[in-house]
Amino acid sequence: MDSRSAAHVLSEIAALLDLRAENRFKARAYRTAAKAILALDSDDLSTAYRSGELARVPGIGPATLGVVGDLIENGESRYLEQLRVNVPEGVLELMRVPGLGVAKIQQIFDELGVATLDELDAAARDGRLAKLRGFGPKTAEKLVANIAFARRTSAQALLPRALAEAGRLVASVRRHPDVIVAEVAGSVRRRCDVVRDVDIVAGVRGDPAEVAASFAHAPAVREVTPTGGHAAIRYIDGTVLDLYCVPPDEFAVALWRATGSASHVGEMTDALRERGFTLDGDRILDTASGVVPVRDEPALYALVGAAFVPPELREARGEVQAATAHALPSLITLADIRGVLHCHSDYSDGTASIAEMANAARQRGWEYLGITDHSESAFFAGGLSRDAVARQHDEIDALNATLDGFRILKGIEADILATGRLDYDDATLDRFDFVIGSVHSRFRMSEGEMTARILNALDDPRLTILGHPTGRLLLAREPYQLDVEAIIEKAADRGVALELNADPHRLDLDWRRCQQAKQHGVTIEIGPDAHSTRGLDCVAVGVDIARKGWLETGDVLNTRPVDAVLAFAHRRSIHAHH
Repeated sequence: MDSRSAAHVLSEIAALLDLRAENRFKARAYRTAAKAILALDSDDLSTAYRSGELARVPGIGPATLGVVGDLIENGESRYLEQLRVNVPEGVLELMRVPGLGVAKIQQIFDELGVATLDELDAAARDGRLAKLRGFGPKTAEKLVANIAFARRTSAQALLPRALAEAGRLVASVRRHPDVIVAEVAGSVRRRCDVVRDVDIVAGVRGDPAEVAASFAHAPAVREVTPTGGHAAIRYIDGTVLDLYCVPPDEFAVALWRATGSASHVGEMTDALRERGFTLDGDRILDTASGVVPVRDEPALYALVGAAFVPPELREARGEVQAATAHALPSLITLADIRGVLHCHSDYSDGTASIAEMANAARQRGWEYLGITDHSESAFFAGGLSRDAVARQHDEIDALNATLDGFRILKGIEADILATGRLDYDDATLDRFDFVIGSVHSRFRMSEGEMTARILNALDDPRLTILGHPTGRLLLAREPYQLDVEAIIEKAADRGVALELNADPHRLDLDWRRCQQAKQHGVTIEIGPDAHSTRGLDCVAVGVDIARKGWLETGDVLNTRPVDAVLAFAHRRSIHAHH
């Protein structure tokens, strides 16, 4: 029994427990175990199981270990079969539709016999759904849109999950005896915020078509579509690997081509043609001398007189022209981050104390940490009363007195109310070192209303940073209706920083908008929006997206030392007192 198959069974059990509305912690335990097992990346778990090593893996408890044992000994899980009784095929996919909870799925099944996405779509369109108690024409109409959204996003994964998946897959490709070199390509290498499949290029000994076809026998493979040296491999859990096997001397060109994007490859192909070269599969030909040896990607760009283009930038957004003019940006790296400003503690909806968050930030080599718990009107997240703010500030002062070379900043994530006013009165807002303003309510305003609401907030001189500016949740919720250009222009005019929220579900501001904000001279803050010490690690994926958005060290607020950050916040608030 391999890791991927076992993890798939554990995940399915978790989904079925969710569906039965059993206790949440039970479902979470199975999900945690699935992650832990998948991370082991083992083709055969039986040795680790029988030696007792598996029982010692964090995240695997007696019940989940029992399921794995059942899979190893009997090839199936009796517990999963038991849970599947009375659950029609297809019901689990209904759980991916936004706005459809377990109770509603049960009701729709009991009253209409609807058990698949197609049936639900039909019932929403033909009026049956609208007649159910607690539904109505508006809900049915919204579900039609949400079903389309679920279909569109079902095969996609968020970037960190895709990165982890790509890491496991490339390791298994490298273990193949005929593979000399293998690298991740495609949208994962370009650091796209959502990823459909994992592309890997391998330089191989012998016949590339034979090597590609041999992957059909790998564990947990459900189907393989081989065409020459390319194989599209679908695993039991729905993961898709696009594997390209090539002779070693074609590896560099193949890696570049499979990295994409298609439009970047197109622009480069034109540039090569202008210089007398032709792209022929994974080889470059010269009219005079035939095949041109290409050692690596920098050598390929050099053929058109261009600097090496980092994979994140290969989106046909001016990077080929910039590379040819040797005017590419010097992209930010994780090492450039000096502190973080968007973090929650157990004062609101975080799980760690301020001291624990500060300690974790120090361990990551940072010089400061901004604590930004929710403001009073965010009752959903335990927003802070004015008394709690005073208590928190005393605690921060006491901690700062004991810290050397590190500073905790007093921030707040103030709700932007429907009128565009920031939560709290001016006197309270004046007590913070900096203020993040975010929209957490009334997402369905019209574009005009939402734009006016946020433009209003940008006028408040106490606002330092606009948090997750478009409110999107990747694969779960569309951005709100908003004139983003107007927001960027006003932020530039008012000297407000825009956040690139590094929570993988948000990554908001979108990378294309980051490039646009940079052109307007807007400062960007990369905020982990951490609700735990582990959440601080989201900064890494935030930096990936910042690079994709052409950002350099100078464009990002939290690459600056603490005094410069405070000066940035202070410069705005001075205007409040004049």
